Amino acid sequence: KRRGKNGTVLFNEKAMAKVFRAKTLAAIEDAGIGLPAADSRQWVAHCQSVGSGEKALIHLGRYLYRGVIREQDIVACENGRVSFRYRNAQTGKSERRTLSGVDFLWLILQHVLPKGFRRARNFGFLHANCKRLIALLHLLLKFDPSRFKPARKERPAMLCACCDAVMAIVRTRIRPTSPAVVPDLPRVGVAI
Repeated sequence: KRRGKNGTVLFNEKAMAKVFRAKTLAAIEDAGIGLPAADSRQWVAHCQSVGSGEKALIHLGRYLYRGVIREQDIVACENGRVSFRYRNAQTGKSERRTLSGVDFLWLILQHVLPKGFRRARNFGFLHANCKRLIALLHLLLKFDPSRFKPARKERPAMLCACCDAVMAIVRTRIRPTSPAVVPDLPRVGVAI
């Protein structure tokens, strides 16, 4: 840490700008992207004390994860029961509902995203609808994204246990989450 005129700062602004510029340029060169030969402009880094960072964390929390229910909409929480306000989707009017704590948590947990999904969205050229723009950027920057894709490993062929013939997948069935719904069926394959 270093002491600045407005309080404690972690890094010197000018030193941070030089290190950031050097690391960024090295990464660009490692990726094989061409740069203009004489681009010696200084980079700007702006450092500002944010105190404990609590307000920044609250801001990021709102941006990255918008909760199912706002804290101010929880009216009461007593005797194991939770009362909250919500807007009825059909009528558009604000209504009040009281549930047991377990039922309230169940409603909240129904909105938790499955593993692998993310709530933050991309904007600009990183948006999913900008594939043509990304392709144009790749062309202009002479960037070949296929160089960075990992090589696919060939799967070993499935062989029939009886005749050792190569089998083809005819149908894939995803098992249900609760085993009591559908009995476990034997696997069926077709020998080619």
